[in-house]
Amino acid sequence: MAQTNISIRVDEEVKKDAESLFAKLGLTLSAATNVFYRQAIRTQGIPFHITATGQSREDILAKGREALREAQEQAVINGTSEMTLDDINAMILECRQGN
Repeated sequence: MAQTNISIRVDEEVKKDAESLFAKLGLTLSAATNVFYRQAIRTQGIPFHITATGQSREDILAKGREALREAQEQAVINGTSEMTLDDINAMILECRQGN
């Protein structure tokens, strides 16, 4: 298989730490990068779990559901719980126009 070069930008300290780690594993940066690419292709995604601010997907969804419940409660209090999508879009447009 033909080889090609790529160029990426990474923090100098991250590169140094990665080189040190991969050397302990018997890998170069290039070999480790190839492992990552091959595993990403094999799994058809990022080959490890990524979370926002260290939170699990379930935690994020739970917070989202709680925020929606709070918004629904506030809409009832404000008398806006029966607004249609057209009403909401009109309010957004009004806000964007600075009215």
